[in-house]
Amino acid sequence: METETTDHGTLETWTPQEVKEAFDHNEIVLIDVRTPQEYGLERIEGALLAPMQAFDPDHMPGQSDKRIVFHCGSGIRSEKVARLCLEHGFDRVAHLKGGFGAWKDTGMAYTGTDVGSGAPKSMQKKTTN
Repeated sequence: METETTDHGTLETWTPQEVKEAFDHNEIVLIDVRTPQEYGLERIEGALLAPMQAFDPDHMPGQSDKRIVFHCGSGIRSEKVARLCLEHGFDRVAHLKGGFGAWKDTGMAYTGTDVGSGAPKSMQKKTTN
């Protein structure tokens, strides 16, 4: 995990492996800030959707039980949302480095869309060594 101390608090940048481990142990709430269309096509199973275009940090849950980790497609939007949360009083917040693209590149499972039926389908990108 990388950390950056800002004027408003601490920004944490987590690797896909760190996010997966914490998510598997039910230690974090993973929030996807992509559009509903992006989320509908493919997503990390169990991640909540809070699109950046309608995001309001004042309506976020607290972090007393679980840390909040944001993610998007590449890490750019999730970092912006995390910084916005810090500006609104969060003292520490995290986002996924490289976003959903990095998650898929590591070969971790996600939910995609079966092109034949349009139904959700468990997927995993094959990694090359």
